[in-house]
Amino acid sequence: MKKRSFVDWLYTTKSGRATLQVLLHTGALKIGEKAARSSISKPLIKRYIKNNNIDMSDFKGQTYDSFQEFFSRKRDDIEVDRQAEHLISPCDGYLSAYRIKSNNSFFIKNSWYKVTDLVTDRKLAKEFVGGDCVILRLCANDYHHYCYIDDGFQGKNHFVKGVLHSVQPIACSSVPVYRLNRRMWTLLDTVNFGKVAQIEIGALLVGGIVNDNENVMMRKGGEMGHFELIGSTIVLLFKKGHIDLLPEIKECIKGDKEVRVIQGQHIANRAAF
Repeated sequence: MKKRSFVDWLYTTKSGRATLQVLLHTGALKIGEKAARSSISKPLIKRYIKNNNIDMSDFKGQTYDSFQEFFSRKRDDIEVDRQAEHLISPCDGYLSAYRIKSNNSFFIKNSWYKVTDLVTDRKLAKEFVGGDCVILRLCANDYHHYCYIDDGFQGKNHFVKGVLHSVQPIACSSVPVYRLNRRMWTLLDTVNFGKVAQIEIGALLVGGIVNDNENVMMRKGGEMGHFELIGSTIVLLFKKGHIDLLPEIKECIKGDKEVRVIQGQHIANRAAF
């Protein structure tokens, strides 16, 4: 019999859901976050690497004084597709995509969302009617830094306070995670794909979304920011007719499925808009 994961237990059992409410609405997560940023968390690092089968070959010689320092580790050898008309993934993760309907809504994992659930500027949100929503779900063994998808201009970072549900599929199927969770949204005025809204969404135990800059020129493949402390999601919103996902990716994500991608990978082409 397959062993139930902690997240499965939290979202599918009565005792788990009760525990989840305690975690979400008391200071329990803040205590855990504080511990993860201190030296007492160092013993967790080796166990976490082993349990999640994390390849540390790109980080030889690095040492960490806390679990948070380990989790937000940085590498400098990211390969990026530089062809101008190629849209790249901003991060490692599992990709899914959805069409934004005429009423600015889209359906993900049993929950309806509106663009205004993610982008708080209602006037801007209307510009994405009929466009595309690309979701990238990062896992424990992924690299948790993310890069710019194109050249252009990055606007202001807008922080939206929220809770910290898990972003695993079992959680997304149970509650409207992307509407409830802590998040940061930013408008990217890109050279090749028009206006793009990028939203970083926090997850269970994630204490930070760190965008390094705002109101600056951006360079494709340059680092935009990183997550701190376990799991997270990036959502990209594109205006109608601005991108065309690669045929092989379209095929893989049929039926609400996901496909594995890595940071800098070509995932779509510029459409003739």
